[in-house]
Amino acid sequence: MSEPRAPAQAPSLLVTRRLPGLVETRLAAQFRTVLNENDESLARGALEAAMREQDGLLTTITDRIDAALIATKGRRVGIIANFGTGTDHIDVDAAKLAGIIVTNTPDALTEATAELTILLMLMAARRAGEGERVLRAGEWKGWGPTQLIGQGLAGRTLGLVGFGRIARRTAAKARGLGMSVRYFSRSRAPAEVEQALGAAAAESLADLAAEADILSLHVPGGADTYHLVDRGILARMKPTGILVNTARGSVVDEAALAEVLAEGRIAAAGLDVYEREPEVEPMLLSLHNAILLPHLGSATIEARTAMGMQAADNLEDYFAGREPRNRVA
Repeated sequence: MSEPRAPAQAPSLLVTRRLPGLVETRLAAQFRTVLNENDESLARGALEAAMREQDGLLTTITDRIDAALIATKGRRVGIIANFGTGTDHIDVDAAKLAGIIVTNTPDALTEATAELTILLMLMAARRAGEGERVLRAGEWKGWGPTQLIGQGLAGRTLGLVGFGRIARRTAAKARGLGMSVRYFSRSRAPAEVEQALGAAAAESLADLAAEADILSLHVPGGADTYHLVDRGILARMKPTGILVNTARGSVVDEAALAEVLAEGRIAAAGLDVYEREPEVEPMLLSLHNAILLPHLGSATIEARTAMGMQAADNLEDYFAGREPRNRVA
């Protein structure tokens, strides 16, 4: 059976990376869709051409949509539908000034990213990465009573930096593991949310860093949060403390974190995001107490499909003359 084809008069759309099959099939049925067949980040020239030739873009975190690109002469694009929650790779202010609508997919990846946050917490606390490396290297000599002793999570304090959707789902899961929850956010959560999650607000990020056994980051990227976790915050953490980042790499001073880990001033870190992706701070790669994953936060078939469908919903709304349901600008 052939895939459905959009009518010739349908809006044109460039999809900058390959998406799950169900999503691509839907997009092809609704729009004159151009796919990036080799699934590599598009060159600047290709994005500039798309701004002139397409009615819409479906972008991902690997696309840098800056003010100069938005100002491309002869621009035709009227909507940038982002595949993902964060839009720090898009100059949203410039898009707004240019009359381009920007949307995101805020709900679809919540569960998957919260699951991965818990995974990193467990891996770091139980030294699972170290254990796997020892075994794969043929260095495991059998069970020993003091071998790779880690920390349990029950009775520990989870400190959440930011308290949005993903942080709240993480809090619920952590409570199921017997943890207590503290958080720091620019705005305090409603009392009923705090009560439901057993979460208490901290006075400051510095206070939270000092109190938490695990400090987990859940804030957007961008100038406002750049190196939010710097040497000063890392210095406030306990020697047994663990840092987890499933938010944006720019939130952490990666070089400072590597130094702190190397010197044993905190116990471990679990990272899924990095400052200069796909590059990683070289020192981190050599550290036994750094758990490093390749940006897998939303990488479940359920989440990635739902993200694509949300992006398609936003595009459908826009081209039908409706207000896109997940409009950012």
